[in-house]
Amino acid sequence: MYELKTKENDRSVIEFIEAVDSPRKRESAYQLLDIFTETTAYPAKMWGSSIIGFGRYHYKYDSGHEGDAPLVGFSPRKAKISLYFATGDKRRDELLKDFGKHTSGKACVYINKVEDININILKRLIHQSIQFLRETYPE
Repeated sequence: MYELKTKENDRSVIEFIEAVDSPRKRESAYQLLDIFTETTAYPAKMWGSSIIGFGRYHYKYDSGHEGDAPLVGFSPRKAKISLYFATGDKRRDELLKDFGKHTSGKACVYINKVEDININILKRLIHQSIQFLRETYPE
């Protein structure tokens, strides 16, 4: 049986951020920590070894695969900062049009630094993602 690697744990979010090599990424991580904490009203938790997540939801796919994941989160990776939002939310693309300098994949939006993006749109993306997941996976 498959076991999910990215689980919530008790590692310190601050220690993780302090270990980020790039001072610019570390500063952006602290800015994002404040924005996500204020916007979600959830405490920051480490998920796996490198994702800072906020809130949680339980998902179950038609295949039978199920698990827990953060509602939203971010990770200051070496190349770029990954922002994690809900997958499958069609409204995300509309908000991303005015987000600022970024690239995006299925689940992640990638940025270089917080100064490159529109903070108000980030807050809307966070709210939208949480709303979408609460509707898609009611408890």
